[in-house]
Amino acid sequence: MQKRRLGRTDLDIAPLVLGGNVFGWTADEKTSFDILDRFVDAGLNAVDTADVYSRWVPGNKGGESETIIGNWMKSRKNRDKVVVITKVGSDMGQGRTDLSASHIARAVEDSLKRLQVEAIDLYLSHWPDDTVPYDETLGAYQRLIEQGKIRWAGCSNLDAGQLEASLRVASQRKLPRYEVLQPEYNLYDRSSFDGALRDLCVREEIGVITYFSLAKGFLSGKYRSEADLGQGARSGDAAAYLNERGYRILSALDAVSARHGAKPAEVALAWVIARPGVTAPIASATSITQTDSLIRAASLKLSGEDVAELDNASA
Repeated sequence: MQKRRLGRTDLDIAPLVLGGNVFGWTADEKTSFDILDRFVDAGLNAVDTADVYSRWVPGNKGGESETIIGNWMKSRKNRDKVVVITKVGSDMGQGRTDLSASHIARAVEDSLKRLQVEAIDLYLSHWPDDTVPYDETLGAYQRLIEQGKIRWAGCSNLDAGQLEASLRVASQRKLPRYEVLQPEYNLYDRSSFDGALRDLCVREEIGVITYFSLAKGFLSGKYRSEADLGQGARSGDAAAYLNERGYRILSALDAVSARHGAKPAEVALAWVIARPGVTAPIASATSITQTDSLIRAASLKLSGEDVAELDNASA
């Protein structure tokens, strides 16, 4: 599997990242282990999670996904084969987004314990926190890097202005900057990344791993009418895409899929993989069948004609 350098870090990742948001939610530990085994055996190597996954599930308190990934790496003795990405800053009971130095110092210890690792490869600020100055957050990451607890810092959900401001503070205060961005981006949801944010990432050589890369499952093609919306735990989220533009995108996906003998989800992910400025999309799986589909997507090459057809449909 051809690897890509993640921004200016020393992390080389396959062009598709496995999303761990489903572990401990719609995938139990045994299923999660099977998915992780298949993913890594195929030559892919990066797994994305967060401390808050999956606190929203009744009976869960957060950390379930990290715990499963940690148990898997320990049982397989394969820490050296996995790029571990996790996030901090979501509400873990404190009632707000929190990127304060004190919260980060506590949260990283909890994540390290659950993941059963000495260092996290990439640690992301999950959400903006307007109550905490960038130098406090970046200073906290500097201490964690110096202590060997994280290797690199990144961010998720920042817009171009926020990311640029954080880079300016990092430069002025000689602090570690955000080297990776995790934005929402897919064939349907393009406006927040395409343009100023992508241009900034390209100019500053910031790695980009996209989330909701299949538009909450809509781009898999399984939601084509209101009648299809009862199929899964998050199927209701797909309702927002059932409109003229959404159907136009599905039609283009069907046409390109037919040419390649591929599934719509595989084509949708291949489109993100081919986008300028994107290092890799994140996508999750709850079965071996879905995992195999993700693996195929990572090596699917679209033609210029394919890309143009998808671009035009999603414009």
